[in-house]
Amino acid sequence: MDCNPRSLLFVLLLLLSCVIPAFPVFYPPNEVNLLDSKASQGELGWISYPSHGWEEISGVDEHYTPIRTFQVCNVMDYSQNNWLRTNWIPRQSAQKIYVELKFTLRDCNSIPLVLGTCKETFNLLYLEADDDQGSHFQEHQFSKIDTIAADESFTQTDLGDRILKLNTEVREVGPMTKKGFYLAFQDVGACVALVSVRVYFKKCPHTVRNLASFPDTVPMDSQSLVEVKGSCVNHSKEEEPPRMYCSTEGEWLVPIGKCLCNPGYEERSSTCQTCRAGFYKSTLGNMECSKCPPHSFAHHEGSLHCGCEKNYFRAEGDPASMACTRPPSAPRNVISSINETSVILEWSWPEDTGGRRDITFTVLCKRCRAVAANGSSSGTQRCEPCRSNVRFLPRAMGLHNTTVTVGDLLAHTNYTFEIEAQNGVSSLAPKMRQYAAVTITTNQAAPSPVAVIKKEKTTRSSVSLSWQEPERPNGIILDYEIKYYEKEEQETSYTILRARGCNVTLNGLKPNTAYLLQIRARTAAGYGASSPTFQFETSPDSAFSISSESSQVVLIAISSAVAIILLTVLLYVLISRFCCRSKSKHPDEKRLHFGNGHLRLPGIRTYVDPHTYEDPSQAVHEFAKELDASCIAIDKVVGAGEFGEVCSGRLKLPSKKEICVAIKTLKGGYTDKQRRDFLSEASIMGQFDHPNIIRLEGVVTRSKPVMIVTEYMENGSLDSFLRKHDAQFTGIQLVGMLRGIASGMKYLSDMGYVHRDLAARNILVNSNLVCKVSDFGLSRVLEDDPEAAYTTRGGKIPIRWTAPEAIAYRKFTSASDAWSYGIVLWEVMSYGERPYWEMSNQDVIKAVDEGYRLPPPMDCPATLYQLMLDCWQKERNNRPKFEQIVSILDKLIRNPGSLKITANTTSRPANLLLDRSSSEVPSVGTMGDWMDGMRTLPCKEAFSGVSYSSCDTLAKTSTEDLKKVGVTIVGPQKKIVSSLKALDSHNKNGPVPV
Repeated sequence: MDCNPRSLLFVLLLLLSCVIPAFPVFYPPNEVNLLDSKASQGELGWISYPSHGWEEISGVDEHYTPIRTFQVCNVMDYSQNNWLRTNWIPRQSAQKIYVELKFTLRDCNSIPLVLGTCKETFNLLYLEADDDQGSHFQEHQFSKIDTIAADESFTQTDLGDRILKLNTEVREVGPMTKKGFYLAFQDVGACVALVSVRVYFKKCPHTVRNLASFPDTVPMDSQSLVEVKGSCVNHSKEEEPPRMYCSTEGEWLVPIGKCLCNPGYEERSSTCQTCRAGFYKSTLGNMECSKCPPHSFAHHEGSLHCGCEKNYFRAEGDPASMACTRPPSAPRNVISSINETSVILEWSWPEDTGGRRDITFTVLCKRCRAVAANGSSSGTQRCEPCRSNVRFLPRAMGLHNTTVTVGDLLAHTNYTFEIEAQNGVSSLAPKMRQYAAVTITTNQAAPSPVAVIKKEKTTRSSVSLSWQEPERPNGIILDYEIKYYEKEEQETSYTILRARGCNVTLNGLKPNTAYLLQIRARTAAGYGASSPTFQFETSPDSAFSISSESSQVVLIAISSAVAIILLTVLLYVLISRFCCRSKSKHPDEKRLHFGNGHLRLPGIRTYVDPHTYEDPSQAVHEFAKELDASCIAIDKVVGAGEFGEVCSGRLKLPSKKEICVAIKTLKGGYTDKQRRDFLSEASIMGQFDHPNIIRLEGVVTRSKPVMIVTEYMENGSLDSFLRKHDAQFTGIQLVGMLRGIASGMKYLSDMGYVHRDLAARNILVNSNLVCKVSDFGLSRVLEDDPEAAYTTRGGKIPIRWTAPEAIAYRKFTSASDAWSYGIVLWEVMSYGERPYWEMSNQDVIKAVDEGYRLPPPMDCPATLYQLMLDCWQKERNNRPKFEQIVSILDKLIRNPGSLKITANTTSRPANLLLDRSSSEVPSVGTMGDWMDGMRTLPCKEAFSGVSYSSCDTLAKTSTEDLKKVGVTIVGPQKKIVSSLKALDSHNKNGPVPV
């Protein structure tokens, strides 16, 4: 094909119809077109100079849509300077303009017989003007933007094959200051066709972000960002003033602040729209509207909250998201246990709680009596509120538990108790009040003590007394018992009189003598408690008189006699002590008699078993302090024991500061044996006084309920405390806890007391992390149960804490406590993990008997694990004494660096803690040694016939591999994996114990 311009024009028209898109062209939303030659349906009217230079050509695309293009191809002539200028283009608000050119350009080498100079580029120029300057222009007024070259040029072959290579070039122009501008295209000898010319600028388009509307924004021609303030959409408010930045590329950047939808509106499609019926939104925010909670409704759109259905309510403090609720139904299954003039009421929770959890109970007491109607014998009951001195324990209103004790009632009297369940909305529906009622009749009871005794008349040998009837006679007073004795004789000899009235005259008394007196009243139910001790003195003997001279002689004689007596007593004491030291050395000769016939060494406290007393209540009063129930305030129930509830409360003794205490109560309906068993723990605890033994504050035995009061330990039992704070303590802190436990056990051992149930669950922890031993006085009987657990009055004690000889022969000693201490030590270092994991009791007994011992817990110091192994010696005489354990732990505390060597990664230290060799465990030297060691485990059958080619292969064994060969018990799995690590370490560092 030749280079005839008309031929070229024809070919270009054909090819251009193939490259124009057959679908609508969409431009980015941030681009605003100022000129688009493809969008023009008619002639563009651009100026071409000279006239035979650039030519405007019309054509159609494949959809017959007209298009306008320009081309020039005067390569056969010399000195080409062809100009093509656009019309005047207003720049609007833009400062930076972009020009997009799409064009084709022919390769000069593909044009034969070129006479002139062929170019493969053309120039792009522009001229700013405030208005349209018409059709005339001067070349020198234009400024050059750039020389445009083609990335892809076509050849004659391409024309034959209908392959057109379209180029796209974009150039920036600016900043511009005048109202508009012209573009010009200068050809200096190229064969080029302009397919399209698009002039545009960039803007940040209108957008809604974080419910704030940002308008169209044209960026400035600079490198800085333009800050744009947004405005909140309808039905929303600013949380923080919304702002964004518009970049020079027309992009929104860095959104700051946001708007929130008003109550009753939710965010949908970047706007705030009203909540639908049945939904609500009560707060400012962009959360969705919530569906009305149960038993509530919202009939209208845009609801701020949902109203409650009939007979349903919402308390003042209830959130809008909470369901409407109603008062609870009445309590169920009310049971009363009457004990003379007190009653214990128990009931079940209401069947319908009204949908709330804040249930409390109120007990209303009424005293009822029959009233005759119209003179007939049969009448109605008239009830009135009980007297104000009726006591409720813990209280009458706001009860969180389903039991209450009511005391100080009148004997042989009818009472009705109404028990009402209440919740947070009960006050909003007084007509819906429901309660359960129970009517009881108190038993005949002994009268209360006589409170006030008055001395009416005194002579040298008699005294007249009077008193008031007891505040609660609890029946007809039959008579009064008057017991009196000389003060100096201290009740070794006393006299008893009986009187029917409230006065008596005592005759036959010694002159000028002090007497002590107590009075108690008797009804058909028996004697009441004795009154407080009352003291009186008779008048001196008036007939006895001597002269002053005789008085001096008498005084001298008396003084001499007293001096002689004192000297005699002093000599007797000195001689007795000298004789005691030189006499027989048999221990029994040095013992002193205790009140119940037991013997104690002088200066040494020895534990006395309360069960050896003929009357166990004597042991309680001997070792435990009796407290007045009025000094105790119960706050809440924290648990349940075998005999009753365990509560926390406060103890306020006269002239002492109020303290927090734990209170164990004895539930109603108990037998005498249950009462003795309950108080036996107090009899034991009261003998101990040590900072690491739980302290007994006292007991309440003379009123009901019977209580044991101890100091309050804020952090509860040690096992649950450690599980709650897993891996949160340092090694020194853990050793400090262990040292406290060992110190308490040393004290018990020195006292001659064997605990028999030492475990982390029976160690209590206070707010200062001080550990104290608790849980005393439980008897244990070994059952024939294959699980071999000891049955106690407090439940079963698992054998995994018990020494082998105690399991097999019932040999409980301080040495068996030392075994249990080793288990406690393992529990502490594993943060409350269950000893022996999920192994059954029978498996534990068998494994321990065959020599298996628990592996060291993770990151356990080697010295502490060695101490565990020492405590687990099969021969009990080889186990450490608690005195030695305390000494070992003290050394570790003074040398904390010794705790950094863990038992997991290093050889187990030599058994130097106790300077014994009997507890040494052989070390692994070879793989064969290891296999022999592993076959001593309870899972040894699983290793029978198992072989490994090398230690390296064996060290890579996982727990899944162990399961495949039948080792399914977690404990041995961990033991084996731990020893595998030790075996692997042996290959590098030398022998390591299994």
